[in-house]
Amino acid sequence: MFYKVKIKDHIRVPPDLFEVGKEKAVIHRIKKDYEGYISVELGFVIDILDVNNIEEGIIIPGDGAAYYESTFNLLCFKPELQEVLLGKIKDIAEFGAFISLGPADGMIHISQTMDDFVSFAKEKVLSGKESNRTLKVNDKCRARIIAVSYKDITNPKLGLTMRQEGLGKVEWLEEKPEEKKETKKETKKETKKETKKETKKETKKGK
Repeated sequence: MFYKVKIKDHIRVPPDLFEVGKEKAVIHRIKKDYEGYISVELGFVIDILDVNNIEEGIIIPGDGAAYYESTFNLLCFKPELQEVLLGKIKDIAEFGAFISLGPADGMIHISQTMDDFVSFAKEKVLSGKESNRTLKVNDKCRARIIAVSYKDITNPKLGLTMRQEGLGKVEWLEEKPEEKKETKKETKKETKKETKKETKKETKKGK
């Protein structure tokens, strides 16, 4: 979820920025301190929207910089459990798919990519055995967040699933109910044929 967050902080402006003026110097330092910042409270800081107020600066003995109490607004992305997001598959490995969600990346375990038995191909493709669906790099998908970890604050982990109704590759979601039924019918027919062939082979062996 994207949030507009109001922050009040004392911004440190070093002497080499005094000549550019208070407002420009403070904005420069806010951008440097907060753009790309990640925390449990704020999530991922995307951008500084605006600066509402800058108080008079104070100087601390022993520090040549000036400190300005400032109020400003940040645009933040804070991933939440059960949130549904649209993203693009960034990479595929044997254990699952990595999806780019814009400000952050998430991981979809192979068992959570689709409601099917899934296999991995060397061409970086995940294939469903019964549905014949495939998942490749650059596919646009809709996924739900099922795990968020800030254990490594520099690289938070997002776990996602695409097995539930209304989730998955965009093309799957656009399929008509009739097309889904046909796919299931064809799969069942193929399964029955394979079963019959196996039965015949076993019967011949028995003779």
